[in-house]
Amino acid sequence: MRYRDYVLGKRIAVIGIGPHGEMLADIKFFVKSNALVSVYDLRSEGRLLEHATTLRSFGLANLVLGHIPAEDLIDMDLIILSHEYPRTSSFLTEARNQGVEIEYPETLFLKLAPPVTVVGIMGACGKSAVMSMLTPMLDATCAANGQECVSVDPESVSGILTNLRKLKSGDVVVMKIVASIMQEINALRWSPQIAIFTTTPSRSSYKISPFELIGNQTYNNYVIAHDQIIDEVRASGFQTKAKLLRTKASVVPIEWLPNADAPCDRDNAALALEAARVLKTTDETAQAVLVKWKPLKGRIERLKKIRGVDIVNDSASLNPESTIAALASVSKNRNVVLIFGGADHGADYREFYSAVKKYAHTAVVIPGSGTLRERQYIHRLDDVHVISAPSVEEAVRQAMDHAKRGDVILYSPAFDVGGIDVSRRERSERFLRAVRTL
Repeated sequence: MRYRDYVLGKRIAVIGIGPHGEMLADIKFFVKSNALVSVYDLRSEGRLLEHATTLRSFGLANLVLGHIPAEDLIDMDLIILSHEYPRTSSFLTEARNQGVEIEYPETLFLKLAPPVTVVGIMGACGKSAVMSMLTPMLDATCAANGQECVSVDPESVSGILTNLRKLKSGDVVVMKIVASIMQEINALRWSPQIAIFTTTPSRSSYKISPFELIGNQTYNNYVIAHDQIIDEVRASGFQTKAKLLRTKASVVPIEWLPNADAPCDRDNAALALEAARVLKTTDETAQAVLVKWKPLKGRIERLKKIRGVDIVNDSASLNPESTIAALASVSKNRNVVLIFGGADHGADYREFYSAVKKYAHTAVVIPGSGTLRERQYIHRLDDVHVISAPSVEEAVRQAMDHAKRGDVILYSPAFDVGGIDVSRRERSERFLRAVRTL
């Protein structure tokens, strides 16, 4: 169904505008498509003052901040949830019982998109880096073939559903599939035609198998991953009809990636290169993109060196797996002072604690509901000096006090955003400001 016909005249409730307004573009898109849009968010007007002003300029049917009245939702034709609101939220119970359609932006996008080739990027870390390399490679190839290449990124403020305006049959979509949405997409009985695994998906992202999202691939589809992950797919007994393509960092010549900051950069480049080749991108085009590529902000980003101590910003880390990867990337002989902590999101931290003991000599822990939940385990870290700090700013000062020449201070939270920070961007900015004061 064409998205215009689907949306026209519908009463749509959008619940949550995203940590830093990721849903705004899609909200505006629905209003312009002649839907009757109401927006709800549990955060108060004071916390969303800037966004509230923007929303009121859209011509909404209703805007409710600070609470979500369940009785409003039963009269809707469609409810779209931002990622921070689970389908099991109590305010959705009656609407769900009444049969109101409930979607996330990605699931609705997949239902409304014309027949396209989707490259799905999954894993605990590295997704944004692979996307930042692969998309410009495919842009050139698609342009030469009269196709559109569209990026679907839930962290982008340019929206997900807005991309429906550009798409036509035969186009290419590069989609970052985050852990919190994988089970929702799997429930559609859909698989990306090209699946890229940067790491094994985290336990929270699946019900039965880490690779269940590729269960509906066909014989002309592909799974692209490093040797270890392909071996895991085979060992798991999970049945897939797709072709399994192995990659390794050595397929990317060093001179192709002159700005690489960490070993994982070449691993990610290898994944992007293999996917680009599947879609008929030439190596010359891929090389031209990789030569210009630069590491992303807040992802194993080397900031500066102070008195012989390297300071690395990995504030984009939301889970233990990404922090484990960061530790392995920067550590040499346990020379890391790790700053971590934040809000609880139910992750398993057993492997994380093993990695901290392997790679770090000092851990500075910042507050949060997740830190509180894990407190007893954190303070059992053998042979690691554990320090509690009341804030990111104090954590930076403590880390500098306990670092010696040749050490690395790594800020990689391993927990979700919470407390006074409303987004990863704000969390990163607080760390950057603290580093600038050193």
